[in-house]
Amino acid sequence: MGIRVERWKQREVPDARELRRRMEIEGYSVFEWRDSAGTTYGPHAHASDQSHWIIEGALELRVGRELYTLGPGDRDFLPACTEHSAFVPGNTAALYLIGAKDPGH
Repeated sequence: MGIRVERWKQREVPDARELRRRMEIEGYSVFEWRDSAGTTYGPHAHASDQSHWIIEGALELRVGRELYTLGPGDRDFLPACTEHSAFVPGNTAALYLIGAKDPGH
């Protein structure tokens, strides 16, 4: 199973508190993270399932040869042990929620 991306289709801007609540209901431990424009994370993987939910700015994720650009409201689902890298494009910081799910969840 690879990465899955859900695109934001609602007119209103994402509400961080509501998105956090939804992730916690799904069983994720959630924290908010901000990266400056140009921040790069080299290839890595996590031992647990992860999800990034973008609040402001953009985040590019590369999984294998595929590149996914997530904007406000967009969300990814990364299964445990999925190697990926990340980059914050443009001149704007990215603010997003990171959810991690215990392997037994």
